[in-house]
Amino acid sequence: MDIPPPFTAAAVQASPVYLDAAATVDKAVSLIHEAAGHGARLVVFPEVFVPGYPYWNWTMNPVQGSPWYERLYRSSIDVPGPHVDTLRAAARQAGVVLVIGVNERGAHSLGVLYNTLLIIGSDGELLGVHRKLVPTWAEKLTWTGGEGSSLRVHRTEVGPLGALACGENTNTLARFTLLAQGELVHTASYIALPVAPEDYDMADAIAVRTAAHSFEGKVFSVVACSTISPEIADLIAGDDENVRTMLGRPRSALSGVFGPDGRPVTEPLVDDEGIVYAEIDLARCIQPKQMHDIVGHYNRFDIFRLHVDNRPRRPLSLTADPATARADGDQEDGTLEKEEA
Repeated sequence: MDIPPPFTAAAVQASPVYLDAAATVDKAVSLIHEAAGHGARLVVFPEVFVPGYPYWNWTMNPVQGSPWYERLYRSSIDVPGPHVDTLRAAARQAGVVLVIGVNERGAHSLGVLYNTLLIIGSDGELLGVHRKLVPTWAEKLTWTGGEGSSLRVHRTEVGPLGALACGENTNTLARFTLLAQGELVHTASYIALPVAPEDYDMADAIAVRTAAHSFEGKVFSVVACSTISPEIADLIAGDDENVRTMLGRPRSALSGVFGPDGRPVTEPLVDDEGIVYAEIDLARCIQPKQMHDIVGHYNRFDIFRLHVDNRPRRPLSLTADPATARADGDQEDGTLEKEEA
């Protein structure tokens, strides 16, 4: 395999314009061009950046949160759709590979939402649509789970690239599925999570997960996390000072780039908005694999075997196209199909 030349990666740590898809996409476009202006060829955004994360699942009971769910649904985007077209155009104009998290409305059922990562090539092509396999904890009140068909490594100009969302980066089998397809650039998109138990340090959790995947797989990882703006805190907390205090907890976000030795390539960004830039040289992935290549010599595939069902899942399988099926039940030979008793 030819090794792509070194390139600059950008991890965006920012807040969305909460529950406003159009304004958030506009903000994303501005940040894409800013990153490209600093030489970035890969730009990674947080989980569900468009148009934001359902924090009410953690601060309200399900009945209280239900109107917020509808508000999120109405603010979410269609894939494909005009907002995706805008992001594709921005990636093409800036000449960057783009990974960005969105709330995606399911096309088959009004009200279905997916936690989705879009992978867009530097030519503007939509390379992948990965739906988070398992919503985490309270997130099950919002998102439908994805499927194995999107666990794919994409051949991009910056190298073989895979993407997972937040807690998926603790799923060993999901991570191995990407590594076994030749992943060398891993992107991990997160949200700021100050609403977890008090002893849970989200910044540390992100760093541990990212370092583990980089070290185990001997790959580079670009991790991007959202932040909670004062506007988000005001909207979610309202008059509840306890919730407001919780949403302001420090060390709830971390973004950066980690190398194949498991160490940060440059100093990660904690809590504040900004963009972390780092150079990625995939040649650095070669020598470490002489010691531990878990998808090569350092495994026993005669003992271990991972089966991944990557067939697309559909809620309905029809034996004929409804547009052409005959409503009168006539078969092609002109005989009337008998009704089963």
